[in-house]
Amino acid sequence: MKKTIALFATAILMVFQVAMADGDKVVKIKTTAVCEMCKARIERTLGLSKGVKESNLDLKDKTVTVKYNPNKTSPEAIRETIINTGYDADDQTANMKAHDKLPSCCRKTAAPH
Repeated sequence: MKKTIALFATAILMVFQVAMADGDKVVKIKTTAVCEMCKARIERTLGLSKGVKESNLDLKDKTVTVKYNPNKTSPEAIRETIINTGYDADDQTANMKAHDKLPSCCRKTAAPH
């Protein structure tokens, strides 16, 4: 049993090292998201973006963590995607047309809920 657990742990570490060895990078971006609908919208849009491997928005601190391939995209392109979805990205303001199309509960003036 101990050998099985040790082999399993070794396999997981090897997979993690391969994943990080392929050159993926991580960026954290502050947003103006307020609810689960915002989270789903941002993560879905980023998931469709070229070079983005995964994204996760933490609504408590309004930060989206994005793992991406630097050969296919950049932090600037990721911020631009968030901006064009209707949300602020770090110190850059959201695209107002996209922001105005968001449900009223997802706009900057909405209270967290």
